[in-house]
Amino acid sequence: MKISVRKFASIQETVEECSRKGGGEVIIPKGEWKTGPIHLKSKISLILEEGAVVYFSDNPQDYLPVVFTRWDGTECYNYSPLIYVRDCSDIAVKGKGRLVGNGATWWSWKKLQQSAADELRYTESRRIPVEQRVYGTEKAALRSSFIQFIGCRNVLLEGFSIEDGPHWTIHPVYCEDVVIRNIKINTRGPNTDGLNPDSCADVLIEGCYFDTGDDCVAINSGLNEDGRRVGKPCRNLEIRDCTMTGGHGEVVIGSAVSGCVENIYMHDCRICDTMQGVRVKTMVFPAVMWRASVLGMPILYVQNNTCITNCECRFL
Repeated sequence: MKISVRKFASIQETVEECSRKGGGEVIIPKGEWKTGPIHLKSKISLILEEGAVVYFSDNPQDYLPVVFTRWDGTECYNYSPLIYVRDCSDIAVKGKGRLVGNGATWWSWKKLQQSAADELRYTESRRIPVEQRVYGTEKAALRSSFIQFIGCRNVLLEGFSIEDGPHWTIHPVYCEDVVIRNIKINTRGPNTDGLNPDSCADVLIEGCYFDTGDDCVAINSGLNEDGRRVGKPCRNLEIRDCTMTGGHGEVVIGSAVSGCVENIYMHDCRICDTMQGVRVKTMVFPAVMWRASVLGMPILYVQNNTCITNCECRFL
């Protein structure tokens, strides 16, 4: 089934109607479209036709009520990501269109977020249940991800361009069987990582272009006590035929890696003009190093004509 957003008052209404009818393709035709958050459902493909440009609201109030999320490695409730999917399967966002996050309105929150970020970081050690870790206020100033799939299976992101979200750009959490192919990511704001696989398994990243305000690909698995409580590693990732430039690091493991990281394979990539090419970093507890030594195997393989220029490789 194919349903055009032209037939409904909003993109979200189109998604709901398509879901009621058992799933299918939600078509965003050529033209400019304004929207609030989009919450996808199982068996839904969001199709961005060539020439389609989707502009997301820059009003934080549009991203309430809060939703369950993982913010910088700790579970909580916060503003909805711009595109959000929870506990679904067989979902896709694809096409040749553009997604524009209008993130500049949120970027100033970087200077305001530290108090709430510090509070959240220690919630697990202070035995505060996840249900009581509720943020989603301008005072807390915890910016949401652009695209977040959480607890999903069989996810495909393919072909589109994405620009300038509030915080991390593509953030799959607790997902399995994820393909991210031929995506073009351009970001300029603080902490606007390109792609953050977070406690995911079996992820293929291929043919993507990254030009980011922070790390291009940052692989995580939870922060400190909360990451160890959840206990889900990020494992079996292949990164191939990608171009990465700008930002702090191109392929970074950490720093929130308390759930451990296993089996990362990067090959046939082009990396240039960044602070670090390949970097491994940890926070308080060096779980990624510990798991690697116990298993007796490397966690990161880099080979086959991967060209790294004008940057350094650092392992901390």
